[in-house]
Amino acid sequence: MRKSNRAAAGAAAWQAVQHNARPGAPGLGERAAALPRMLMSRLRGRYDGLSVSRLLMFVLGLVYVASPIDLVPELFVPVLGLADDVGVAVWLATSLMGESERYLEWERRDEYVQGHVVG
Repeated sequence: MRKSNRAAAGAAAWQAVQHNARPGAPGLGERAAALPRMLMSRLRGRYDGLSVSRLLMFVLGLVYVASPIDLVPELFVPVLGLADDVGVAVWLATSLMGESERYLEWERRDEYVQGHVVG
């Protein structure tokens, strides 16, 4: 993907994430910081809220957005070539932010349960 297309895809993903923010929901920074913890919790078997197939879709989406190879090349169909990149970037950003919000809720419940079991 060309640099300008990556920038357009990133801008569209940012707009989608900003418009999906709900009052009282974790902020973008908190959600982004939770992504590595979510991945490690999933890999260690503690968090089962993220399926292996969904995790694989995230990895494939990230590879697709970062890859210079496109399903619809911009050279042949410029508008559709950019649209597929933007679409995948928006889906990836909004899906990851939704998953991280669910993970943060799980993490809070887990800490609450652990605090009451131990304390």
